[in-house]
Amino acid sequence: MNKRAFRTEDVFMPNKLVSSDFFERESVLAAILLTPALLIVLGVLIFPMVTSLGLSFTDLKLTKPGSGIFIGLKNYITALKAPLFWASMLRTTIFGVSTVLTETCLGVAIAMLLNQKFVGRGFVRGLVILPWALPYVVNGIMWKWIFDANYGAFNAALTQLGLIDTYKIWLGNPKAAMVIVICANIWKETPVAVILILAALQSIPAELYEAAAIDGARGMKRFSRITLPLLKPIIVTLIIIKTVWALKEFDLIYIITKGGPANGTNMFSYYIYQNTFQFLNFGYGSALAYLLTILTIGLSMLYMKSLKGGLDVEG
Repeated sequence: MNKRAFRTEDVFMPNKLVSSDFFERESVLAAILLTPALLIVLGVLIFPMVTSLGLSFTDLKLTKPGSGIFIGLKNYITALKAPLFWASMLRTTIFGVSTVLTETCLGVAIAMLLNQKFVGRGFVRGLVILPWALPYVVNGIMWKWIFDANYGAFNAALTQLGLIDTYKIWLGNPKAAMVIVICANIWKETPVAVILILAALQSIPAELYEAAAIDGARGMKRFSRITLPLLKPIIVTLIIIKTVWALKEFDLIYIITKGGPANGTNMFSYYIYQNTFQFLNFGYGSALAYLLTILTIGLSMLYMKSLKGGLDVEG
């Protein structure tokens, strides 16, 4: 029986023991295994994106025979000139700023509280995540029932406290409806901020706080000089995620108000849905969707630049 002779080169050059055929076989196998996933991504993501981009340059409207003609940038120009477009952008901005700032501040406050040692801390941490665990549909229906004009719990509570004499139609008021949608989103999404910030807090070395205590730093000084700078990367990341989610918020609006009353909660994502699937104007709706995409990418790049600048200063 022939045995391979041991050579010193095998110890110092182990790559020679593995032939190039082995790597070629591995590459082919990897390509075969990845092909189904790539085809799914191509079919589910890339193809619809390319198709919708093409549609955004046409006047395709299913209720208009003979439509689908190339019209260039007309849909984009029409959108930028439409008062409803800018009104939806204003409402989206109000919604986004309100929810992102509130959820981030609440996330920091609640996370710092849950980072302290107290009896039942594990149980309380489990309770905090419950709102986020609820499906969006359930969350929307729950808030709609709470503010129902006929049997809502909010009207019942105010009546029993003597603050109102008769039940009010809260969802019939545009400003009240916007506040309700904002509150519903804050209640639903704040646990995400709490979880991320709490994880970041637990990664801060205790030695930093001990050194600060020796130097006489207490309370807000410890927070502003140690905690907040070390939380900045996760806070900026959280703001990016929350901003993207706010820009595409649709579920709560559809379930609670359907964009009403009087377009009072008709934000950008719902405006896209209306034009595309209610008015069947696929060309214009596709252009609106790409305007939202451009806006989202632009804001994300701005946030990332802010994060990079902050890290450079710290370094």
